[in-house]
Amino acid sequence: MFDPKPILAQLPNLPGVYRMKSGAGDVIYVGKARDLKKRVSSYFTKQHESPRTTHMVSQIEDIETTITRSESEALLLENNLIKSLAPRYNVLFRDDKSYPYIMVTGHTFPQIRFYRGTHTKGNRFFGPFPSAWAVRDTINHLQKVFKLRTCDDTVYAHRSRPCLLHQIGRCTAPCVGKITAEEYARDIENAGLFLQGKENEVVEQLNRKMEAAAEELNFEAAAIYRDQVRTLQRILTKQFVESASERDVDVIAALEISGTWCVNLVMIRGGRHLGDKSLFPANTQHADLEAIIGAFIDQHYSDQAPPPRVITDGDFDTEEWDAFLTAAAQRQVKVVTRPQGESKLWMSMAMKNAQFALDRQLLDRATQDKKLWMMREALGLETISRVECFDISHTMGEATVASCVVFDQGKMQSSEYRRYNITGITPGDDYAAMRDALTRRYSKLLDSPEEVVKDEAAKVNIPRPDLVLIDGGKGQLSVAEEVMNELGLTDIQLVGVAKGEDRKPGLETLIFGTTRRELNLPTDNPGFHLIQQIRDEAHRFAITGHRARRAKKRNTSRLEDIAGIGPKRRKALLAQFGGLQGVQSASADDLAKVEGISRDLAETIYNQLH
Repeated sequence: MFDPKPILAQLPNLPGVYRMKSGAGDVIYVGKARDLKKRVSSYFTKQHESPRTTHMVSQIEDIETTITRSESEALLLENNLIKSLAPRYNVLFRDDKSYPYIMVTGHTFPQIRFYRGTHTKGNRFFGPFPSAWAVRDTINHLQKVFKLRTCDDTVYAHRSRPCLLHQIGRCTAPCVGKITAEEYARDIENAGLFLQGKENEVVEQLNRKMEAAAEELNFEAAAIYRDQVRTLQRILTKQFVESASERDVDVIAALEISGTWCVNLVMIRGGRHLGDKSLFPANTQHADLEAIIGAFIDQHYSDQAPPPRVITDGDFDTEEWDAFLTAAAQRQVKVVTRPQGESKLWMSMAMKNAQFALDRQLLDRATQDKKLWMMREALGLETISRVECFDISHTMGEATVASCVVFDQGKMQSSEYRRYNITGITPGDDYAAMRDALTRRYSKLLDSPEEVVKDEAAKVNIPRPDLVLIDGGKGQLSVAEEVMNELGLTDIQLVGVAKGEDRKPGLETLIFGTTRRELNLPTDNPGFHLIQQIRDEAHRFAITGHRARRAKKRNTSRLEDIAGIGPKRRKALLAQFGGLQGVQSASADDLAKVEGISRDLAETIYNQLH
C-alpha cells in the first residue's frame, strides 16, 4: 500500500509540475500547481467527486516533482510532458500542427505570408488563426484591398518585369519600382490596422485620400481609393460576428455525445470572427466537463498567447486558470463562466459548431465501423482492429522508399506512419526492399511477449497488428511470409493486394498468406473500399517520400559532381540564385559574377547543367 506522507512532507510551497506513477513505473498523470505541497496533498486528503480521479489515485505508487521558476514555466513544462509521455489519465488534445499566423516581414517592401512556427525578430505576426483556410482567406482580402506582395524573396529579387498579380490588380509591383517605399509603407500600415480590427480608421483614411485626390482633379487616384473602400466594405459586411465591447476573445465550448467529447474553439480578434476549430480529445473515459475544459486550457495556451478574455460555460472555480493564464501572458487574463449578453450568443454559436462536428464525427465513425465489419466478414477473420499496410516506391531503382501506414481505432493514424529509406540492395529489387522494411518494422516485436512493445526512438508504443496488407502480388507476399516466419510472428494474418488487369482500380485481387487463396470482392463492397483506402494511403505516403528523397539527391548531386565546386562555392551559387533551379537558369556571364567563380569555371558549370 502506497504511503504518500513521506513525499508530501518534503514538498515545497512553490510552483512546479508533478508526475503520478504506477507500480510498473509508468507515468499515469501529469499536473501543474502554483503550490506543489497543497495541490499534491489534495489528492490524498479529501474525497473526490470524479470516479476518474478516485481510480487514478488508487493506482499511484510513486510521485515525482519538478520545481519551476514561475507558474507560466510550469504550464509549459506540463504540456511538454503530456505530449511526450501521453499519460492515460490526462485528457489529450492531439493536434500535430501549430496554429497559423499572418507574417509581415521586416523588409523595405515587406512580404505578407502564411506562417507557422517560432516567431522571429524583425517581423510582425498577426493571429493566431484557427485554420489555414482562415489565414489564406484573409491574405486574399488584403491583396484585393492593399495589393501587397506575397512572393518569396528569391522570386522578388530576380524580377525584371511585373508578374501576373500586378496585371490583375493584386500587387503594386514593388519589385520593379512601380510604387515608392513611402506609399508601400502606408499600405502595410493600413493592412496592420485592418488585422487589428481597426477597419473604421482605414476606411476614414482612404476616404480622406479619395476626397483630396478628387479636389486636385486626380480622378485616377481617387478611383483607386474609391475601389479600395468599396472592397473593404464588402469584406466587412461578410463578417457575421462584430463586437464593439469585446475585441479579443476566445470562446470554448465542450459537448459530449455517446461517450465522445468535442471541444469547439471560436477565435474573435479585433471584434471579428476569424473562424473556429473542433477537436476531439483522447483519454476521456469518465471525464467531466471541468476536466475537459481544464485540459484544453492547459494544453492550448501553453504555446499560444491567450486573449484578455476566455469564455466558457459551466460552474467552475476559475481562480487557478486565471492565475496561470495571467502568468503565461504577463498581463491580466480572465476566464469567464456562465456568460451573459453578447458572450452568451457567442457560446451558443460555439455549441452549435460542436454539435455539428460531433454529429459528423459519429456518422463518419459509424461508416468506418461498417466498412471494418464488412472487411472482417469478407476476409473471414474473427477480429480486425489494427491494420498495417506496406508499399515500395522508386524510379528505376533510384531513391527507394518503403512506407508503412496504420489503420487503428476506426481511422488512419497518421502519427504512426513510418518511412524506410532502402539502401544496400540491387536497384529495383522490390522483393529485397520489402524484406528490409518488414524486418526493420517487426523485429521490434521479436523479443516482446506482450501485445505492445515500446519504440524508444520514436517514443511510441507499437501494438501487434491483426492484419498486414502487402501492396503487391504473390512474390511480395512470399517475401513477407518468409520474414514473419523468421521472426516467429506467424499469428499475424498477411494479405497481398495484387493489381488487376491494366492496373484499373476495383479489379484488385486479394491473396491470402499461407493458403494462397485468391479473393475478388465486388466493387461496391464497403470492406473492399476500406482495403483500397488503406492501400492507396500507403502508396501516397511511399511516393511522396520517394519524390522528396529523389529531389534531395538530384539537387545536391548536380553541383557536387562538377569539378572545382566545393561546399563554399556551391553555397555561394545557391545563395546568389535562390536554389539549383536559379543556377540552371543563369547564363555563364551571371555565374561568373559570383564570388569565387572564374570565367572558365562559369563556362564549365553552364555546360555541365545544360
